[in-house]
Amino acid sequence: MLHHLSIQNYALIDQLEIDFSGGLTIITGETGAGKSILLGALGLIAGSRSDTQSLQDKTKKCIVEVSFNIKDYSLNDFFTDNELDYETTTTIRREITPEGKSRAFINDTPVTLSQLKELASYLIDIHSQHETLSLNASEFQLSVVDAFANHPELINEYGESFKQFKVLERKLNELTEKEIQAKKELDYFQFQFNELEDANLKGDEQIKLEQELETLNNAEEIKLNLSKAAFGLNGGEQNLLSSLNEIKILLASFAKFKPEINELSTRLNSSFIELKDISNELENLEQDIVYDPKRIEELTVRLDEIYRLQQKHQVKSIEELIQIKDELSNKLLDFSSLEAEIEKVKKEVSLMEKALQTSAKKISANRKKVLPKIEKEIASLLSSLSMPNAQLRIEHTETSVLAKNGLDKINFLFSANKGSDFKELNKVASGGELSRLMLSIKSLIAQLTALPTIIFDEIDTGVSGDVADKVGSIMNQMAKAMQVITITHLPQIASKGASHLFVYKEEKNNKTFSNIKKLSAEERVGEIAKMLSTGTPSAAAISNAKELLKA
Repeated sequence: MLHHLSIQNYALIDQLEIDFSGGLTIITGETGAGKSILLGALGLIAGSRSDTQSLQDKTKKCIVEVSFNIKDYSLNDFFTDNELDYETTTTIRREITPEGKSRAFINDTPVTLSQLKELASYLIDIHSQHETLSLNASEFQLSVVDAFANHPELINEYGESFKQFKVLERKLNELTEKEIQAKKELDYFQFQFNELEDANLKGDEQIKLEQELETLNNAEEIKLNLSKAAFGLNGGEQNLLSSLNEIKILLASFAKFKPEINELSTRLNSSFIELKDISNELENLEQDIVYDPKRIEELTVRLDEIYRLQQKHQVKSIEELIQIKDELSNKLLDFSSLEAEIEKVKKEVSLMEKALQTSAKKISANRKKVLPKIEKEIASLLSSLSMPNAQLRIEHTETSVLAKNGLDKINFLFSANKGSDFKELNKVASGGELSRLMLSIKSLIAQLTALPTIIFDEIDTGVSGDVADKVGSIMNQMAKAMQVITITHLPQIASKGASHLFVYKEEKNNKTFSNIKKLSAEERVGEIAKMLSTGTPSAAAISNAKELLKA
């Protein structure tokens, strides 16, 4: 239950601290004194959006801190799952800086807003004035039915599976879109790949082909020059080799007389052998080179094909063309694997959809089973609130399309008077009727969910007199099982509380601030007497207040 609340620098509140007790706590005060500001501050603890406009002093940060006694609410798993320290008295703090940054803490450990919201959902239900409108919301109506059906594990299991299902569906949609896009490009990629594959390119081919073509294109000139060179070495009567041979013989004849001459003779002999070998090779090369127009045409066609592919793919080498071919091959393989992955994900989606359908039908059966009970118990409570002929009818339809809440659509229809048609709540119920209906629903849900704390902000709107007294009695009954805090302007309800807090305004340094205090028994009589009066409380009003407090 909510044990302590501390607020600093929030709206009209400079600094405020208050302890709460169990049972039914009443909060009263003049209009505009700041009662609803308390709810706004508690809303921050529950995870509502922060706003720098709510800062009293724009140069200081706002701090809202509450402590809850949670020892009886089996929340150990939440703390373990979120790696938080478990304390039986758990402190939640929310801070808003002047720059607009918001931070949240659980037992002094920083947490995310989603973690804060999750913990708060287990601890407190804040019913603000506008929440009565949520009676018309399909999600709220479904949550009421689920509370009666008492199948939280099934709902949670379905919810988690549905999230995974939607993730898989999104993945399948993305893969399918990718496949559609790939199919548009596939034929082009395949054509490009086939073209490069059929070209049968080799890494050093281009250089060799270009050299061979260059040679063939200049075959006659090369052949002529080679022939001249060979002839100069070994052709005709007077050639280089003949002259060298004569010199070689001459040196050999007197080489024995001097070592240096012998050495020169040896070197000359080596040169003669080398030149003779060169002469032979020149003759062989000259004979090998044959002008071949057919081969020139073949080389030209092959090189033109290589140049065309290089120009098409904007590269300058065969190595780059081979790299492009490999990349295209990988893209084609990726498409094949994409098809396989799509088939795999389709099967996963199908299996999960079947499992979800089975789970959703169980949930649906549980919901249908409790509808008559809900209608009966709501009618009974409304009757006790002076609406003897009021009835709630729950319209149920089952769809074939899976949604985050299952297959069911729930619609609350209401009839306030005997013989009146059942219509949607926003078309038939008055403010007072809606308030009583919401209170009836909340009181039943509170019994089923064992929520530690519920806070009502003027749920008594539109009621008075005997009905107000009965509303207070229902709250008092609820408070036997949980902590109930209610903001009210009705003395009949205010008198039912086990404790009474009073919100008031005070001026300091030409500024107006809101504050709160716990009323003593005597102060409480005076406050309820004022609520019964239009001016200064009369003796009769004081006497009436005392009677209400005794009741």
